[in-house]
Amino acid sequence: MSETIAALSSRAAWEGLQKHVATIRPQQMKEMFKSDPERGTRLTAEACGLFLDYSKNRVTDETLKLLVELAKQSGLEQHREAMFTGQKINTTENRAVLHVALRAPQSESIKVDGEDVVPEVHKVLDKMAKFADRVRSGAWKGYTGKRIRNVVNIGIGGSDLGPVMAYEALKHYAQRDMNFVFVSNVDGTDFAEAVRGLSAEETLFLVASKTFTTLETMTNAHSARDWAMTSMRDERAIAKHFVAISTNAEAVAKFGIDTENMFGFWDWVGGRYSMDSAIGLSTMIAIGPENFRAMLDGFHAMDVHFRTTPLEKNLPVLMGLLTVWYTDFFDAQTQAILPYEQYLKRFPAYLQQLTMESNGKHVTLDGKPVETQTGPIYWGEPGTNGQHSFYQLIHQGTRLIPCDFIGFYKTLNPLGRHHDMLMANVFAQAEALAFGKTAEEVKAEGVPEALVPHKVFEGNRPSNTILAEELTPKLLGSLIALYEHSVFTQGVMWGIDSFDQWGVELGKVLATKILGEIESKDEPQVMHDTSTANLIRMYREHK
Repeated sequence: MSETIAALSSRAAWEGLQKHVATIRPQQMKEMFKSDPERGTRLTAEACGLFLDYSKNRVTDETLKLLVELAKQSGLEQHREAMFTGQKINTTENRAVLHVALRAPQSESIKVDGEDVVPEVHKVLDKMAKFADRVRSGAWKGYTGKRIRNVVNIGIGGSDLGPVMAYEALKHYAQRDMNFVFVSNVDGTDFAEAVRGLSAEETLFLVASKTFTTLETMTNAHSARDWAMTSMRDERAIAKHFVAISTNAEAVAKFGIDTENMFGFWDWVGGRYSMDSAIGLSTMIAIGPENFRAMLDGFHAMDVHFRTTPLEKNLPVLMGLLTVWYTDFFDAQTQAILPYEQYLKRFPAYLQQLTMESNGKHVTLDGKPVETQTGPIYWGEPGTNGQHSFYQLIHQGTRLIPCDFIGFYKTLNPLGRHHDMLMANVFAQAEALAFGKTAEEVKAEGVPEALVPHKVFEGNRPSNTILAEELTPKLLGSLIALYEHSVFTQGVMWGIDSFDQWGVELGKVLATKILGEIESKDEPQVMHDTSTANLIRMYREHK
């Protein structure tokens, strides 16, 4: 791939979109639907058990044609193939980007530097499955001979957000005689509350850190070690109560973990794309290897769809293009993710890292400043909770906030009219956002004149609706991969590296320096701005 990135504004389709948006801004979705009776069924796409209705967007056929053309002019198809074939598209770290290999079937061959990585992936998966089965069945015993009842995953970032999201999403399928807990924050409260009431003799810790040096993770891991030793008082117990998800065998062994119980992954797996690697060991223990492999099948199904389907019918491409459309042509700064499924309560938080760590970039692949906005802010809550929280702003505020509604035809927990009521809200909210309510309609309801302006809904606010049969492991895999590839699509359009995260580094480096100043017994020689220096001084005085 060429490292020279043509300015986005130099592409013919971009210029066409700049002219076109002037004709779209004044158009109302209400009129779009009125003039095109088939719009609601025509502007849809379906794949991998997911149905996407994107008709409630401020787009016409011409908009979509221009966006697809922009994708082609941006080299999306070539970049996509480069990713799937193991080329080093993460150019700032000189790495391949092959989370797609984590869910590739054994019959496939994906090479990095001439070596097929698929057999090694399945070797790790098989090792995970054997271990998970032993823990689930009770064959794996703690040091004192007791069965493992509690699994504590210690990680941060992608080593936490993916596993905790997947556990919550698939809790319906989890082994209920076991307790799963997730620790990530270096705030001691996170660890203290996680282990409160647990028995160390029945607890297994999964320490997830590729290098086994991640400050927050290893701080929590050593606290876990101390906690376990308080009751078991024998260093040999560590090998029965700790396993590692890492590539640093020396550090793992030094910690006291048997390297036979170390599960590895590779530098072509980014942290936020790693939940289907060994990082997902907690998920596999919770739901079982068979369900975990079903989730991988769902990931792979969406991978195939993304790689082979024409752009104009490609779910991740369509969603990625719509995000670029609103970010760069309507100055939308955020994107709301609204799952109407309680099991997906951590899905918006998971997407925050996936999207914002990937596309929160200010320079292109060749190091030049971007000319457009990149990386909208992703946020959200499960419905209907959000309706009684922030929907007011989405409906009647001054900001344009595109929304993704996610719903299911069937609930995993049938209870009276609950699911019908839940789904009625999905359809009602999307309809209200798109079409609103005019002053005339409000007056016709007999509302006093003074209140009319307060009850008007402008409408014309865009949303996608994603529907599926029910939340299964396979469906979850497809849903996550949908957003992974949408993020990739956006990154290619903006010409940025969606797979590095240098912005995480500066604060971590400074924190390490400041920690030394805080803990020093000597009068610190604090070399900071006056604000930071004063804050450090106050903390030292009062801690």
